[in-house]
Amino acid sequence: MPRTTSPSASKSRKARRRGPLATISLLAVGLLFTGGAYAAFSTSTASAEVPAVVSAASVEEGEKLFAANCASCHGLALEGTENAPSLIGVGAAAVDFQVGTGRMPMQAHGPQAPDKPVQFTDEQILSMAQYVASIAPGPAIPDESLLDGEGDVANGAELFRINCAMCHNVAGAGGALTEGKWAPSLSGVEPAHIYEAMVTGPQNMPVFNDANLTPEDKRDVISALKFMEENPSPGGNQLGSLGPVAEGLFLWIFGLGTIVAITVWITARSN
Repeated sequence: MPRTTSPSASKSRKARRRGPLATISLLAVGLLFTGGAYAAFSTSTASAEVPAVVSAASVEEGEKLFAANCASCHGLALEGTENAPSLIGVGAAAVDFQVGTGRMPMQAHGPQAPDKPVQFTDEQILSMAQYVASIAPGPAIPDESLLDGEGDVANGAELFRINCAMCHNVAGAGGALTEGKWAPSLSGVEPAHIYEAMVTGPQNMPVFNDANLTPEDKRDVISALKFMEENPSPGGNQLGSLGPVAEGLFLWIFGLGTIVAITVWITARSN
């Protein structure tokens, strides 16, 4: 004889299934999976940047150097002033780029800071970077494994054309921007500084975080730039790597000029 279930018993089971304990359990499981996924993603992206070993003495030395050379513009507590932005949260990568390329300390206010001879040793730059990073977290100095130039050159060249060539020129030769600003040439730039520029976005440059370009993508871009730097132009003189406009002007001025000069010489001889 088949078993029958009373309506009251069925309602009781449904109530237990939908009770507060079941809801809490579902929320706990959801939070557990979400937290685990976030932790895995954070670990994968953080592995791209390995901070150098930080010592209290190095941070203290960096604080002294900062107070003597940078605080007049950026403030003693890195809070910024009317003459310079705050450095809270810029990370060690920004300091290593700006000071390591000679852009900082800035000699005079202008549309942007030009690169110039570096005024500090590598140890002093690292100390200042570690001091700034100790105040608030930010992008770290990239790991050497991302700077070896052994990435996918073809992929790096494509990414560079899509994201960078409109300012830096397709050959990385640089170019003019608006209001007296410019995109500098990337020839001869240290791989670490190229990577740091991508993650910090100095001056007019946008920030390419790991959601835009993964660490491997940045490695590929650096590899492509170094490949172009180490391999001469197959067409001969690059003419400043300015493209067909420069080549056309060269032909018109020198090529056509040479033809006119030869024509005049032949006419003069016949006379």
